[in-house]
Amino acid sequence: MTEHALSGEPRITAIATAVPAQDVAETYRRWARRQIPGEREGAIFERMAERSGITHRWSIFDEADARLEPGSFYAREKPPGTAERMELYARSAPELALSAIRKLPDLSGVTHLVVASCTGFVAPGIDQIIARELDLGRDVERTLIGFMGCYAGAIALRTARHLARSDDEARVLVVTVEIASVHLQPVAEIEPLLAMMQFADGAAAAIVENRGDGLALGESIALALDDSAGLITWNIVDTGFAMHLSGEVPGRLADALESAEVREAISGGRDLAAIDGWAVHAGGRSILDAVTRGLSLPDDALDASRDVLRENGNMSSSTLLFAMATMMQRRPQRGVALAFGPGLAMEGFHFGWVDAG
Repeated sequence: MTEHALSGEPRITAIATAVPAQDVAETYRRWARRQIPGEREGAIFERMAERSGITHRWSIFDEADARLEPGSFYAREKPPGTAERMELYARSAPELALSAIRKLPDLSGVTHLVVASCTGFVAPGIDQIIARELDLGRDVERTLIGFMGCYAGAIALRTARHLARSDDEARVLVVTVEIASVHLQPVAEIEPLLAMMQFADGAAAAIVENRGDGLALGESIALALDDSAGLITWNIVDTGFAMHLSGEVPGRLADALESAEVREAISGGRDLAAIDGWAVHAGGRSILDAVTRGLSLPDDALDASRDVLRENGNMSSSTLLFAMATMMQRRPQRGVALAFGPGLAMEGFHFGWVDAG
């Protein structure tokens, strides 16, 4: 899509992010190391953890729970059940979401609310809770996107684009909020411990509308890989939600991105070198390396995403919006947003900076 074509598209005119207060990166690493029997396996975990590219991960837990003190949420004889985890999610998710929303400069005139959250369930939903707390009005149109995983942020922004295209006066509030902390699982295998080490809590909020300076949202990108259903799974079990992230994912992703058909969908028919803004879901260092390798990008092309990963970890659906917040500052003319999740599937869109009009 050309810059001229983007000028008439709905655009993100404001975006804000929020994380909780507790940094649990080092605490988790120490806890995970204690779960692994054997010095050799423990040393392997430590080496891979050092290469994760993650310095900070934030959690809604209080200090005692974050430090895993005896008797705290995860330091009991039996792990907490799904019901208790959902109670904590129901209390924490709206609070974190509202902390991001209230950083937006102007919430007047919101006509639609799109909320993505994949780490919990509550009814009335987070969309209703947010609408009530913000006094958005009984006639605000609400959409709740749940359990889609890490690419739900892309789906939320694309949904906002469609809503704004259907109503010239639409002002869409997009919210993503994830409380991954409530799903720590007591396992002793290296692969799931490394997967859990990436996830963190975070929220983002954005305004999508048809006028004003901002990042215009262009054509969609969508792809589900064949024979990949078992690579990333997200299952509800008695002790919360259990994530499976296969070690095959980076290789399969890099291979897919090397194909001419996929590259054309991502580039919009242009040379990839013409894209000056990359907002890629920071699903892990190996994922970002796979995208860089598969698309033959310069080493610094995904710096925005690597910064998000280093400072926040993987916040599921919110992660992409953190990268888009950086794009708002950089104002690229031709950008691509990509996110990956259960399937293995890829979702995204084209974007680019436009001035008011």
